[in-house]
Amino acid sequence: MSKIAVVYWSGTGNTEQMASAVLEGAKEHGADVEKFTAAEFDASRLAFYDAVAFGCPAMGAEVLEEDEFQPMWDDCESNLEGKKIALFGSYGWGDGEWMRNWEESCKAAGAVLACDSVICNDSPDNEALSACKALGTALV
Repeated sequence: MSKIAVVYWSGTGNTEQMASAVLEGAKEHGADVEKFTAAEFDASRLAFYDAVAFGCPAMGAEVLEEDEFQPMWDDCESNLEGKKIALFGSYGWGDGEWMRNWEESCKAAGAVLACDSVICNDSPDNEALSACKALGTALV
């Protein structure tokens, strides 16, 4: 059985909804899944999971949330070599540049992206939530 962590930061609840759908998709396919906020997770936990889904909305000039998520991410990033991960998040404006930059940082760290990242504009609709469930399944 795969052990998966879903780690997210959400200011409005959009990314939290997406995290719940990722968790549901992984559970439906037999994974042992735990959900954490960015404040509850750090690099010391990575070794306990076969795969990790990271979720963060775009903030400011299309960057990761800087007070909680970015410090957690910085702590984890150097430990992602060979780790199966997936990324998701929402945005309010722009074109998804934050996700493209994030994906490049994952590849540079040696992470294994399990599937295409999932982004949605504002609140996740049924299509975005279905994509998040599929993302969870891809991690199993």
